[in-house]
Amino acid sequence: MASTVEISLVGGSADGETVMVELDSNGRPPLTHHHLGPAGLAEAEIYELESVAGQGTTWIYRWRGPAV
Repeated sequence: MASTVEISLVGGSADGETVMVELDSNGRPPLTHHHLGPAGLAEAEIYELESVAGQGTTWIYRWRGPAV
């Protein structure tokens, strides 16, 4: 079974929410997360993985903009 980790979303409409993602074979989460809006893909937003040094959380997903 694959390992998972919970990562916070920062910025955008999902600011403060978290997502559970699977880690790859090197122990890293996906580089991006596409967060669906109320209208599904039509309102999706892109979040990009960032490392957080010196804090309890290893990673965050930071908002980069709309997916379309």
